Amino acid sequence: MNLWNDKPYHSLDFELKKRFHEKVYRLALNGGMTCPNRDGHIATGGCIFCSEGGSGDFAAPASLSISKQIRAGQKLLANKRPVHKYIAYFQAFTNTYGPVDYLRSIFTEAIQHPEIEVLAIATRPDCLQDEIVSLLSELNQIKPVWVELGLQTMHEDTAQFIRRGYPLPVFEDAVKKLRLHGIEVITHVILGLPGEDHERMLETIRYLNTQDIQGIKLQLLHILKGTDLADIYEHDPFPVFTLEEYVSFIVDCVEIIRPDMVIHRLTGDGPKDLLIAPLWSSAKRHVLNSIHREFRLRDTWQGKYYDSEGKEQ
Repeated sequence: MNLWNDKPYHSLDFELKKRFHEKVYRLALNGGMTCPNRDGHIATGGCIFCSEGGSGDFAAPASLSISKQIRAGQKLLANKRPVHKYIAYFQAFTNTYGPVDYLRSIFTEAIQHPEIEVLAIATRPDCLQDEIVSLLSELNQIKPVWVELGLQTMHEDTAQFIRRGYPLPVFEDAVKKLRLHGIEVITHVILGLPGEDHERMLETIRYLNTQDIQGIKLQLLHILKGTDLADIYEHDPFPVFTLEEYVSFIVDCVEIIRPDMVIHRLTGDGPKDLLIAPLWSSAKRHVLNSIHREFRLRDTWQGKYYDSEGKEQ
């Protein structure tokens, strides 16, 4: 079994402890952005799975300054555990979709906070104009900058169905531009999109193994109230993963992911008040425990052991 400390995969927790020598926690921030897939620049409906919160349902209110959002997030975490280092995670909507001067202001405010170790920015690959990449490159000289790109799938037919709004070469060009500036790239993949069987989903994972990306987020498809996907599901129900199916399949995915690629997420938990299906996904701790149990049950996993410093044993 391939072990990075206590997990049989290259987890974000392991990577952060290797780099920063202690646990580092995300603070979900809201820059008050919208999305070209919502404001009419590309379309008005957004991706069919996207909630009104723009995948930032757990982020702080955009009405607060970035510094106040950071303090609010720190206060919430301090009630649970001692924390000293954080990732400033701009999560909601498209976080490079704005004037460069405004982006410089909010990103600089975040990255200059003494307890922020990483600036993470979720965005679309078609919203990375040269002047924005140049700004990110400047910030990357101060502290590490991670750019999270929402690919979801490599398959063009599925991309059109979910109204992603850009073709695959746009993603590839964005990765190349970012990597030329030494910026780390994390890619989001949604598992369980309508029309995608296991093989098509694995094709997306294999494709990403060929790309110069440093991390991956594996996200279970959530059907949320108020989305176009929810309307489709109500009128023409499509199959969704059972817990047992997802647990088995996520291990299949992890077993073929490049060992150097950091796995930032194995699942997700949508807002309970919005979640329509699959309802079992709301018990995130149980899902993760089930996945780790599946790893232990498999006897086909072979690899190397890495200690807490990332050295091969």
